[in-house]
Amino acid sequence: MIDRILRHRIEQQLYKGKAIILMGARQTGKTTLIEQMFPQNDDTLWLSGDDISTHSLLENMTAARFRQILSGKRLLVIDEAQRIKDIGLRMKLVTDQIKDVQLVATGSSSFELANRLNEPLTGRKWEYNLYPLSFGEMVHHHGLLTELNLLPHRLIYGYYPEVVVSDGQERRVLQQLTESYLYKDLLTLGQVKKSDKLVSLLKALAFQIGSQVSYSELASTVGIDAKTVEAYVDVLEQSYIVFRLSSYSRNQRNELKHSRKIYFYDNGVRNAIISAYALPEDRNDMGALWENFVISERIKRNEYTDNYCNRYFWRTRTQQEVDYVEEYDERLYAYEFKYNPKKKAKMPASFIEAYPEANFLVVTPDNIEEFLLTSQNRQGISSLELKS
Repeated sequence: MIDRILRHRIEQQLYKGKAIILMGARQTGKTTLIEQMFPQNDDTLWLSGDDISTHSLLENMTAARFRQILSGKRLLVIDEAQRIKDIGLRMKLVTDQIKDVQLVATGSSSFELANRLNEPLTGRKWEYNLYPLSFGEMVHHHGLLTELNLLPHRLIYGYYPEVVVSDGQERRVLQQLTESYLYKDLLTLGQVKKSDKLVSLLKALAFQIGSQVSYSELASTVGIDAKTVEAYVDVLEQSYIVFRLSSYSRNQRNELKHSRKIYFYDNGVRNAIISAYALPEDRNDMGALWENFVISERIKRNEYTDNYCNRYFWRTRTQQEVDYVEEYDERLYAYEFKYNPKKKAKMPASFIEAYPEANFLVVTPDNIEEFLLTSQNRQGISSLELKS
């Protein structure tokens, strides 16, 4: 059993008068985590948004009826809360009127759940995102050396919990994950009208990880208009399938100012979408896979450790580029990602000229643990070898 890092952060906020909202893609372990933290017993009421009886129970719910239902309870858990009509108002009743009951809710679509909670629960909730398993969690689980040895495997099959524990069955699990959950859940959202176009868009994005994307070019490839592409990408991002990086610029003349890259939160999902399971030595996309893996793992690491920053890539019209840039209080940390440790990389001359104060690090499998496990603060990066 893997002890999820997020558990300790949630435990610190329990019974302090605010709802706990746990969001993340399907099959990332939200329900499992909550079940481990709050075993079902006499002082806990569990409700599921997937159960039609829950919808009937909560319809026209009043504070008085909530008090009756929750009599003797200390905890109310609502799983897949985004499926319940007016869930934000129902949760507001609990947090405002029944203060001795801790409310915990999970959801697999930030678009649906956030829209239903933001106004009713303003100032009344703590929100957390749960991603697929992380490099840091797996190091904690079975040690650094084992996880470093498994890096080639992770780059192909990713970190979804069921994939990690299904040795030898990774392809089957990933196909079920993408076909039964990913597509199914996305198509239940009102913004997605054409399933074949969504599948085509996901495939196009999978082939373009690490590259700049154009909504107009994607629209031409998929056969829909650019505004629909952007709307679908919004849904994919809010469903924790992909995330975007925008280009960094301080108005230098030669910098790209409105470009974007789109990555997947999990390498395994990306590879399943295009059925690309070849071994690393037989692939020509390892650079892109490494970049996708490292950036997604960095996002997990930063969020789980409250290490908040702005994140970008940087590129000029003359094709000089930095893979990834983090900004902390206007201080810049620039990174290049190389799967082959022998490949040389250096900070572009125009980046040095524009941002001489920036730190620079090349991240390879040889030093990945420093990038994903060591502490970074706003005064600098500790215990990292910086190259400029």
